[in-house]
Amino acid sequence: MELNKMRQMTEIELAAELDKMKKELFNLRFQHVTGQLENPVKMREVKRNIARVKTIMREKELEKVQA
Repeated sequence: MELNKMRQMTEIELAAELDKMKKELFNLRFQHVTGQLENPVKMREVKRNIARVKTIMREKELEKVQA
């Protein structure tokens, strides 16, 4: 997902996206352990996207406190 699109999302949408990404990461880890994962780079991408979403959520939280 593009960073600009993430920044435009509401907190509820970001939380839903984060939940979806965590489930995807769990499934990728499960596939990795069972030897069914075809693209191991996908795990790294999902981890980075989770970090991006968490960062944006924290930025929005700090904006509320400062305002």
